[in-house]
Amino acid sequence: MDNIKISTAQFEAKNDDKAYNLSVIEKLAKKASEEGSDVIAFHECSITGYTFARHLNKAQMLDLAEFIPNGDSTQKLIEIASKYNIVILAGLFEKDENENLYKPYICVDKNGLIAKHRKIHPFINPNLTPGKGYTIFEIKGWKCGILICYDNNIIENVRATTLLGADIIFMPHVTMCTPSTRPGAGFVDPKLWENREADPTSLRLEFDGMKGRAWLMKWLPARAYDNGIYAVFSNPIGMDDDQLKNGCSMIIDPYGDILAECRSFDDSYVTATITPEKLVNAGGNRYIKARRPDLYRDILGKDHDPEQKVIWLNSDEKE
Repeated sequence: MDNIKISTAQFEAKNDDKAYNLSVIEKLAKKASEEGSDVIAFHECSITGYTFARHLNKAQMLDLAEFIPNGDSTQKLIEIASKYNIVILAGLFEKDENENLYKPYICVDKNGLIAKHRKIHPFINPNLTPGKGYTIFEIKGWKCGILICYDNNIIENVRATTLLGADIIFMPHVTMCTPSTRPGAGFVDPKLWENREADPTSLRLEFDGMKGRAWLMKWLPARAYDNGIYAVFSNPIGMDDDQLKNGCSMIIDPYGDILAECRSFDDSYVTATITPEKLVNAGGNRYIKARRPDLYRDILGKDHDPEQKVIWLNSDEKE
């Protein structure tokens, strides 16, 4: 495999304003391409907006959702990819001919749709149907996978995607700065965002503390390190509906080291060169080879009734 340059982006999406969101995606994709990037990844539901969907009924969700690949947004994304000769990954809501609703993340290039992953653990709207499997595809000879937000919190999903051959896992999110049972968690006051030019320090302290980046650093590097893969994390910056998000879009290598990270409050991206040598040299590669499935095959495969609780969805807390 040859080296590949990947960008991960962050921007402040607008609720149900696909034209605007796609215009930002085009602006950043154009700039990344001009600077030599082969791929650019955007956050979960970057085309449609995300958190506002918790208020929508099924009819409204069906109106928001699109068919893939023939829907307008996917076709526009392909047009942008073709115009700037760059691979683009972005998210939206999907419907099928039977009015089932999904939360997918898609990868396109100038030739069309490359891959689609439906979120395995959706929760933002009760009408969403969970995805039923993992997604493996190729970009320029690199085996890639996709896991969307909560999918990455279940460590078996990351290991399974790795065992299916992924060298790079794209991890689009809309996360951080929400209530949780863990100490230090909570919303960040939108007033800090409004005042970010006059007082960037107070906002950065919230964004980088336990409500945001400090929590992310507890687990995201471990996903890359334990599995010996590149993790491409993308997350919005600014207001997502009524919730403030802190960005931190970053690329982590198989050693668990951050190669590049967005640190501004602006719509932006960072780029890293991905090299194949680390896949072999990183400890995760050795750990996977040393596995003993005979010890835990029956334990991991034991019948289990899934229970998924998202505290902030049921919280009226505002800080």
